Amino acid sequence: QVQLVESGGGLVQAGGSLRLSCVASGRTFGFYAMGWFRQAPGKEREFVADISGGGGSRGYADSVKGRFTISRDNAKNTVYLQMNSLKSDDTAVYYCAQADRPGNWPPTFGSWGQGTQVTVSS
Repeated sequence: QVQLVESGGGLVQAGGSLRLSCVASGRTFGFYAMGWFRQAPGKEREFVADISGGGGSRGYADSVKGRFTISRDNAKNTVYLQMNSLKSDDTAVYYCAQADRPGNWPPTFGSWGQGTQVTVSS
């Protein structure tokens, strides 16, 4: 059974940085694309970034391009989201997700973490 556990959220001032981590278990991590999504109060969950199993392909939402970087360490079963130049609009619960099939790109996601809160104060 897949388990995804996020960490690294918190309260940060506008312009600051945070790094989110997500540790995965239950599957051969490097076979699966991973992604980050977020959901702000009163809004739909939205895509933030994704990365292929080997790390060679990445995608970003327009709203975070140039500010956020997704990366992964397959030896540690961990995917990261480095968030720089944070804005109040980035305030949301951030969710880690794993692709539902190995080698699938672009991925569709079938497993989700419990989320970690990121709050950016202006």
